[in-house]
Amino acid sequence: MTNTESKGTVLITGASTGIGALYADRFAKRGHDLILIARNEERLSAVARRITTATGRKVETVAADLTVPVDLRRIEDILRSNDSISILVNNAGIGAAAPLVASDVDRMEDMIRLNVTALTRLTYAAVPAFIARRHGTIINIASAVAIAPELLNGVYGATKAFVLALTQSLLHEIADKGIRVQAVLPGATATEFWDVAGMPVHQLPGEIVMSADELVDAALAGLDQGETITIPSLPNQGEWDRYEAQRRAMTPKLSSAITAPRYNLHHR
Repeated sequence: MTNTESKGTVLITGASTGIGALYADRFAKRGHDLILIARNEERLSAVARRITTATGRKVETVAADLTVPVDLRRIEDILRSNDSISILVNNAGIGAAAPLVASDVDRMEDMIRLNVTALTRLTYAAVPAFIARRHGTIINIASAVAIAPELLNGVYGATKAFVLALTQSLLHEIADKGIRVQAVLPGATATEFWDVAGMPVHQLPGEIVMSADELVDAALAGLDQGETITIPSLPNQGEWDRYEAQRRAMTPKLSSAITAPRYNLHHR
């Protein structure tokens, strides 16, 4: 146990298991206090007890379903009012593996509500306070399907593409205000995600599945190294840099008063 001064409070969503619980463990070991958010109060309390015993850090838990507006507003209020919060980890999310046409549209809407709406509202709640203090970090857990939507359910891929785009936009808007922003794009990771998505992880080829511990440690190493986009499985960061450079190179060409020559419309 430790009684050292806190390095600030980290608020983590989806913190009762898997990636979220591991982020909680790692940040506590780095000297941070925690506010842990999840639906399952029993699991959440177990994570909190384990971390407090191991590290001595202060751990607060809030049982909340972020798809329920009143619960989501409660977490937004915490982000706005608690001046000790210096890091937000937007980890809560659900996935799907079935093709879009074989999926329940109501379940897809629930996914959008959690993966997109809740993440957006929590980000909006945190950013003004971070800017006012000129200090803060937002970590958004996206997915490799953000840039490879063909791999899994299309709506799931679209929600994670949103997370990536929001992160890149935030970087553009607030990087000069002392705020750190990171999007983590995991590939297949050994968590309960796959059970919920309808494809148990044991059905996946073992060589593509990373342990959750490896993922979180790599993501934090990427944060320490100043990465905005962290893809733990990508061997060469230069591949992402070239991908991003090509995207940026197209940007000035995306809007023009005249059509591209291949459409042969100039005679009109």
